[in-house]
Amino acid sequence: MPLEKLKWVYLVILSIVWGSSFILIKKGLVGLSAIEVGSFRIIFAAVFLILIGFRSIMKIKKRQWKWMVISGLLGNFFPVYLFSFAETEIDSAIASILNAATPLMTLIFGALFFKAVFNQNKILGVVIGLLGTAGLILSGASINPDQNYLYSLLVIIAASCYAMNVNILKTHMSDISPLAIAAGSFTVLLLPTLVILYFSGFFEHDLSNIVLQQSIGYVAVLGVIGTGVAMIIFNKLVQISDPVFTTSVTYTIPVVALGWGILDGEVFSTWQLISAFVILIGVFIVNRSKKVFSKFRKQAT
Repeated sequence: MPLEKLKWVYLVILSIVWGSSFILIKKGLVGLSAIEVGSFRIIFAAVFLILIGFRSIMKIKKRQWKWMVISGLLGNFFPVYLFSFAETEIDSAIASILNAATPLMTLIFGALFFKAVFNQNKILGVVIGLLGTAGLILSGASINPDQNYLYSLLVIIAASCYAMNVNILKTHMSDISPLAIAAGSFTVLLLPTLVILYFSGFFEHDLSNIVLQQSIGYVAVLGVIGTGVAMIIFNKLVQISDPVFTTSVTYTIPVVALGWGILDGEVFSTWQLISAFVILIGVFIVNRSKKVFSKFRKQAT
């Protein structure tokens, strides 16, 4: 399949998988604390990736491990815990919506630290996507006034981590296989995460509790599919597209998360659905070539 089409296939898959991750975090928090949800998510993903990517890990060069550590911390460790804590106070769909700040952060960090150059179409698309995101946030706050939106700052910090990570992946790790990046970065996270879980108080729980077991089951799916498999696809997408296209998946994730939220009884308004459509328009514009829009401008003049 041509890379131009393949990147869209990856984008759709990631939208579905990561869009479903927020409801899985919510279900995990029913029987687990935020620290426990984050820890189990990393542990399940790490075990899965190490098992299927052991040979790839062996091929990682000594000089590349520095970037594995940085990518692991920024792309997974910090965001995983930040999202878990954020969803203790805000709806899962709202958390996914706030995550749509990632492309803007990618543009800013790319320009400031990685000498990235972006055309006006990408900037316009990002701005339109952010307008849609703002609409979702404002309408969400109006119909859910009891939620603590200060916790939304945790999602913005996580989005900033993602933005730095995708630029690092594109700039310093493009010569490493997607599986090696995913497996290597989670290998360095496994030991500190096990230590965190040990001191979290998890082993003081009644492990025969059905609610606890169900929560662990949800996080297991989240870790293996929503993190392990998704990171392999994401790393591949980074290598065959530019950072802004890659992070534009955060504009389509809320649409999927919104659907799960509705099914789970979360309350949404017509304005939120309209805002979700605006987000999709932003994604479309981000990924149109400069030539197409230049042609339209010439025809208009």
